[in-house]
Amino acid sequence: MRIVLSGGPGAGKTALLEELRHRGYACSAEVARRIIQQQVGAGGDALPWAYREKYARLMLEASVESWKADAIAGAVTFFDRGIPDTLCYARLVGLSTDLEQTTEECCRQYRYWHRVFLAPPWREIYETDAERKQDFEEAIRTYDLMARTYAGCGYEVVPLPLTPVAERADFVLAAIANG
Repeated sequence: MRIVLSGGPGAGKTALLEELRHRGYACSAEVARRIIQQQVGAGGDALPWAYREKYARLMLEASVESWKADAIAGAVTFFDRGIPDTLCYARLVGLSTDLEQTTEECCRQYRYWHRVFLAPPWREIYETDAERKQDFEEAIRTYDLMARTYAGCGYEVVPLPLTPVAERADFVLAAIANG
């Protein structure tokens, strides 16, 4: 079962995934951050602050590959973002309709569990870093569009509570157990 944890930047998704990994669950790393690190290290331009279209295409390819490769048969696998995140990004920054259509097709073809957990903006924990350059207002806009994008792709959006990471993990696991 492929389960997405998503939301805007800096909302605690990675900490939650680390907690779930610590509890023994399979977790797939965020492809966007990996692409940024690879591009910066190689002097590439496929970056969200440079060549956005190229960055989004790499993000889509890597997300599909992650969907195909990272799920363990019969086990719960948590994904740090999903394919609809690329669709949200394309819409957020106004990329080509060709990319948007390709991403929409991938969203229809590669499905996750019917519920998607979204981490809402949380000012108290928000911070920027080398790969996260958005300000808090952009984090809010991203979250709002992310919720609409996942809902538009047919997922039930479940906002994560603004609680400590262990309680968030308990919340997610209880929601999965209750179907």
